[in-house]
Amino acid sequence: MSILRLEKVTREIGTFVILDQIEAAIALGDRIGLVGPNGAGKTTLLRIAAGIDEPDLGSVSRKRGLTLGLLAQESHFDVAFMASPDLRTAVRSAAADLIDLGARLRELEHAHRVEEPLYAELQHRFEILGGYTLDQRIDETLSGLGFTRDEWTKPPSALSGGEQTRAALARLVIADPDLMLLDEPTNHLDLGALEWLEAHLRRRNGSLLVASHDRAFLDGTVERIWELRDRRLTIFRGDYAAYHRQRIERDARLDKDVATQAEQIAREQELVQRYRSHRKYAKMHEHEARLARLQESKIEAPKAGRKLRLPTAALVGGGGPSRSGEIVVRAENLVVGYLPRFRQAEDGEPAQGAEPAQGDAPTTLSAPAEPLAIARVPFLAAQRGDRIGIVGPNGAGKTTLLRTIAGDLPPLDGVLTIGMGVSIGYLAQLRGAAIPGETVLGAMTSAISITEGEARSYLARFLFRGDDTLKEVRALSGGERSRLELALLGIMPSNLLLLDEPTNHLDIPAREAIEAFMAASPATLLVVSHDRRLLETVCDRLWVVDDHLAAPFDGGYRAWRAAVAVGWTAASAIEAEARRLHGSGPGGAATKKVGVAAGVRPGHGGGPAGTSGNGARPLADVPAKAAAKPPARPKQPKLSKDAYRKQRALVDGELTRLGLRKSHLELALGDPAVGSNFVELRRITSELADVTAGLEAAEEAWLELEDRAP
Repeated sequence: MSILRLEKVTREIGTFVILDQIEAAIALGDRIGLVGPNGAGKTTLLRIAAGIDEPDLGSVSRKRGLTLGLLAQESHFDVAFMASPDLRTAVRSAAADLIDLGARLRELEHAHRVEEPLYAELQHRFEILGGYTLDQRIDETLSGLGFTRDEWTKPPSALSGGEQTRAALARLVIADPDLMLLDEPTNHLDLGALEWLEAHLRRRNGSLLVASHDRAFLDGTVERIWELRDRRLTIFRGDYAAYHRQRIERDARLDKDVATQAEQIAREQELVQRYRSHRKYAKMHEHEARLARLQESKIEAPKAGRKLRLPTAALVGGGGPSRSGEIVVRAENLVVGYLPRFRQAEDGEPAQGAEPAQGDAPTTLSAPAEPLAIARVPFLAAQRGDRIGIVGPNGAGKTTLLRTIAGDLPPLDGVLTIGMGVSIGYLAQLRGAAIPGETVLGAMTSAISITEGEARSYLARFLFRGDDTLKEVRALSGGERSRLELALLGIMPSNLLLLDEPTNHLDIPAREAIEAFMAASPATLLVVSHDRRLLETVCDRLWVVDDHLAAPFDGGYRAWRAAVAVGWTAASAIEAEARRLHGSGPGGAATKKVGVAAGVRPGHGGGPAGTSGNGARPLADVPAKAAAKPPARPKQPKLSKDAYRKQRALVDGELTRLGLRKSHLELALGDPAVGSNFVELRRITSELADVTAGLEAAEEAWLELEDRAP
């Protein structure tokens, strides 16, 4: 049974038709992905389905009593949400009906009416709706979407624009409407939050219609695809990968049918002409009728959309880049962060002392007196031809590390070496970045001295044609800004490309074009991205920035996530490497050398201890521990046979118990149901780490006991 139906829905703006005769329906439990190029009308369709906009023609019918919620790309928040005293209260307000039901139950309890049928009925309803687990679900949702506990107490008005959008998503998750409409929900999520949202959407029983350019997200959440193409809607079964195969096959069949029909039309036209010349009018009229039928049912060839074509050679500089040295980038004991005059929050937050961008939280105008360390890099190296993805949670320091390598920020400590013959091309995130020139064409001619014709020809590769080149830069959409930045990046030849979220705001064809360019480019690539398909397709190694440390991971995205599931962290990888190279533990000199003990210590809110939510602390406040040899184990007296036997039995029992529990937990990690449940996966991973530590302690106790054997 349909809960929402679109019948002959048409939407026009002036004389331009955006949606033409759309026919579709959503049933209870459907999970549908909405795809199409930028400007195809996906947001318009979502707004019509939500009842925010009305179609110019056609109708939208909804099931009586249907609850639905829309997460827009640019969220607009009601007064009550923004006036909430803290984030948790704002998100909790989404369950207003459940909160009111709980209040009624408490009133009946205070009135000693718990024996009445009304109380039993309300209590049953409260339990079915999840009232007893509401607070737990709120905590899990906020944590899963990347909010630290310190941020739970912030008022919504103090959050940045991206954080407010994530808060709106959390509120929608708690509201749990019958139909959830999501417009690019992954824009402000890091990898951990993406995986949590995927798992939640797979578990929920309600219906889902999500517009997204994230192919991995669609593969993980939807079972059908609605494709908006040439103003029409086509429905496909399966996830995005299945849709992509079907679309290629359908286009191939359509091209073949068009060619076959064209041959038939040409044949009939030839026969009509032949019989006319031979004055065989009966035959001529017969073939004229066939020709008319063919022309009436003429198959339209699929329109080839404009595709982004990234040039393999730079606009100037004699083609491709020169060959760099074998070592392209090398960092040792490097500290990245901000000097007072460079102070800017991570991942696009507004700089202190600057005007905040629209929708961002107000910032403090007084610059700090000390440098602010964001992350430490014990050792990282990129060799010529490497394709390295830089991953980690929002605010960990990925952009700061990339900006330091690009020369935008000075290192605070340590050594950063750029190899011989390296020429850098840097694609920054676009938040608030000023591009010279009032128009797209002006930005290009300001960057390089070329003729207008050459600039137009070059810009056409990046989908700026005709009047598009005369658009004001400030009026460009996010996708258009991304394409212009890519065009400017390709002016000069570069053999080291530093790309910070290169697929932001781009549609799927543009993302695929960038992936193809990266795969074919001879340049060394350092890519900050949350696009899992890009990471898996392009990058063969990772640099993981987490807990204020950066560590290499020798493998792709899937291998890294599998390693994280069994306890891999940047800190543990650095400690293991220190022990391997120097034979010292976490308290020894080797650890100090690679910067673990001397690094930034985590505190509340994901930042260093004793800091506020800016994710950094003054470098002067980060002490280095003195190197010390681990103390030798004191020699213990021998035990009696009876005492030894009793203690040996206890230790053996503990070893057996912990060993069995470790085996069970490792088996549980291989269960697909656990792998798709973020909360359960995190619980099991945490317990496995505790059990492993306990097992090591028990083994140490066993060794000490053997030293004291009679």
